Amino acid sequence: MRILVTGTAGFIGFHLARRLLVDGHEVVGYDALTDYYDVRLKHDRLALLTPLPGFRQVTAKLEDRAALREAAEGAECIIHLAAQAGVRYSIEAPQTYIDSNLVGSWNVLDVAREVRPAHLLMASTSSVYGGNEKMPFAEADRADEPMSLYAATKKGMEAMAHSQAHLHGIPSTMFRFFTVYGPWGRPDMALFKFTDAILSDRPIPVYGHGQMGRDFTYVDDLVEAIVRLMAVVPGEDNRVVGGDVVDTLSKGAPYRVVNIAGGAPTPLMDFVRTLEDALGREAVTEMLPMQPGDVPQTHADPALLLALTGYVPKTPVATGVTAFVDWFRTHYRR
Repeated sequence: MRILVTGTAGFIGFHLARRLLVDGHEVVGYDALTDYYDVRLKHDRLALLTPLPGFRQVTAKLEDRAALREAAEGAECIIHLAAQAGVRYSIEAPQTYIDSNLVGSWNVLDVAREVRPAHLLMASTSSVYGGNEKMPFAEADRADEPMSLYAATKKGMEAMAHSQAHLHGIPSTMFRFFTVYGPWGRPDMALFKFTDAILSDRPIPVYGHGQMGRDFTYVDDLVEAIVRLMAVVPGEDNRVVGGDVVDTLSKGAPYRVVNIAGGAPTPLMDFVRTLEDALGREAVTEMLPMQPGDVPQTHADPALLLALTGYVPKTPVATGVTAFVDWFRTHYRR
């Protein structure tokens, strides 16, 4: 297929684009190469994609509707991963989240209305579950108490996508990510920051006084789940009925929300100890209170993903952390 992937210079978009190209698809990449973090890392990712047959990169912002429309021409599938990420940064620079995650995502939806792909898939986040105390998080749970502007913009994107799916019949799948990690990860994420700090003999900041937990998802597992969901175009022919699984397939639109995670949360301090083992060094920890906008725990219910695709992320944290450390040491010669 010809597939438009937004965010191809980003962590997840890079991995997904490479997988799609290896599988024989044509990929049009779209990325603004913003300077939210070191742009050299984004260029290094693209340098691995550019030589692959079937890849073409477009450098432009999501807010540039004309460029986005041109890039999407002929796309049989659109996978929208580009976004302004980060819970904490949304407090410092809120306008960037409005521009990218709302205006930019609307442009993707409006372009899809014109291009009519067979399937539109868009990346949301576990942050939309906000202050929910019920665990694990299931897709049918209420998600209307966001704790950060980042979460609010992603929930807004989901709502806009449902309206477009209803009005224009665009088959749309929203997937909610849970703390994705692995090689080529973002410098603003905990694993990257912790690794860099430990190797530099600096203390690592541990928020929530270490009493936090995350449903970590290894990036290759995430990509596998996305590839499988591409083939599950929302419709009555694949509605999940019976058992304990609640399908989120809308009654008024070809629209579905799916968690992508393994459903096995890891305590933060266990994660730190796993990283220490992979590095062969002990961390110096600086215990700090919870940051505004953050939540103490995330825990996904992956039952719907399993019912739809027969797959659930399963890479052990120790395996994934070791793969990241190997990449980090090689890439940064540390």
